[in-house]
Amino acid sequence: MTIQGNIVDIINRRIYKGEIECKNGKIVTIKEANHSIENYIIPGFVDAHIHIESSMLVPSEFAKIAVIHGTVATVSDPHEIANVLGIEGVNFMIENGKKVPLKFNFGAPSCVPATSFESAGAIIDSDDIKKMMENPDIKYLAEMMNYPGVIYDDTEVLKKIAWAKHYNKPVDGHAPGLRGDDLTKYISAGIYTDHECFTYEEALEKLQKGMKIIIREGSAAKNFDALIDLLPDHFENMMFCSDDKHPDDLLVGHINHLCKRAVAKNIDVFKVLQAACINPVKHYNLEVGLLTEGDDADFIVVNDLKEFNVLQNYINGELVAENGKSFIKSVEFEVLNNFNADKKIISDFEFHSSSDKIRAIEALDGELITNEIEVNSLIKEGNLVSNINNDVLKMTVVNRYQNSEPAIAFIKNFGLKEGAIASSVGHDSHNIIAVGVSDEAICKAVNLLIENKGGICAVSNTVEKVVPLTVAGIMSDKPANEIGKAYAELDTIAKQLGSKLRAPYMTLSFMALLVIPSLKLSDKGLFDGNTFKFTSLEVK
Repeated sequence: MTIQGNIVDIINRRIYKGEIECKNGKIVTIKEANHSIENYIIPGFVDAHIHIESSMLVPSEFAKIAVIHGTVATVSDPHEIANVLGIEGVNFMIENGKKVPLKFNFGAPSCVPATSFESAGAIIDSDDIKKMMENPDIKYLAEMMNYPGVIYDDTEVLKKIAWAKHYNKPVDGHAPGLRGDDLTKYISAGIYTDHECFTYEEALEKLQKGMKIIIREGSAAKNFDALIDLLPDHFENMMFCSDDKHPDDLLVGHINHLCKRAVAKNIDVFKVLQAACINPVKHYNLEVGLLTEGDDADFIVVNDLKEFNVLQNYINGELVAENGKSFIKSVEFEVLNNFNADKKIISDFEFHSSSDKIRAIEALDGELITNEIEVNSLIKEGNLVSNINNDVLKMTVVNRYQNSEPAIAFIKNFGLKEGAIASSVGHDSHNIIAVGVSDEAICKAVNLLIENKGGICAVSNTVEKVVPLTVAGIMSDKPANEIGKAYAELDTIAKQLGSKLRAPYMTLSFMALLVIPSLKLSDKGLFDGNTFKFTSLEVK
């Protein structure tokens, strides 16, 4: 097989007319050649940090869509399914991913459960990490979210990091807002990446102290604009990632869109492509070709170096996508789940109080972080209820693994005027999380997910729609186009119910993410992410 075009040599900062000869999945020769073809050949894009589960697709279905956008590989943390099913869930992701050409590179989840302040479906301890690190299919130790454990020398945390070092595998970081001496100690433990920076100054300090910064632009957390101006001076130590990508967004674009946006800001295209294509492969020691002789034949053909419209995608010399059409076929797989909660009654969601003021979560559109605010209570018959006029709505997290009392909080900025929305994608433990205008609506939404053993839904007096997520309660067993369309319909319904958020379900899913400050809700109660302690809903 011979492919002609303008060959982009990123490392040597050179573009020339040439041709690539491939045989048995490898690049045999790359040479200059005269021809009239104006397309460009570049290494394929790599998402440097993603939870495949957040696309609500199993890896084989994710691959079908990702390849049309020029993605050839991902660095994938199976943290989400691990919190539901443990090592069994990680193995499911690995084996399902092997059935398709896209190169998934899975890590060993370092924080299962993410904290001791929530109920998860499994535990992965340092002995489990040792076993996983022995597995050649495990490429790295995934994001160490327990940065307090690193800073304060938690024995179990340090053992996990030590096993990764023992097997010479990278350790990923996760330390939003960490600065100063605490950051220095975190890095000294051997953690050299972070995808959680949300300010220029934070990312710059981390770069100056030797970390590699991954610019994240996902469905909820969007840090591209805050960080992209660092790329011209620090391109050798930066990468791109989506972290979490909902199915409707994945249908539109992937890392290719970040390259387009970066070049539109007049950033040198070679620097952009080094971050998008080269740096992840070298940092994580991936078996992904970089468009040199002897490499795996992993490359893409694009129309130009501005729009990055993908004309063809080759992985191991196989044409996997062309002009927006994927050639990857669906595969069969066994459906796994872990969902054991019984239906609730309306009174389960009451919170009796006489307090004049309560703490509330302030959701920030496009951010994983939240603010803690104090608001006036609205009490009816002794029960704290949603205040629709002030957009302070009741929220709940319900344990999906066993029957227990729902946890209650209040949240601002969801904007619902009627009904409720709910999801069993609730990072990190994936309990049921719901927000609504009344206890009745919340109960109805929660029970709809319990009936389906997982999913996302929207309910009102006139609407009841659910998208079942039968795989671990967080992924669908359906094709990408089908789940993407269904999710988009639910997103529209949530906005018709009043939500002004760009991605209401993605934002909702992170309101139980305790490791991101400042105020969040677990199934065990309201949690202060700054002090890493539970706090009270009522302001005394």
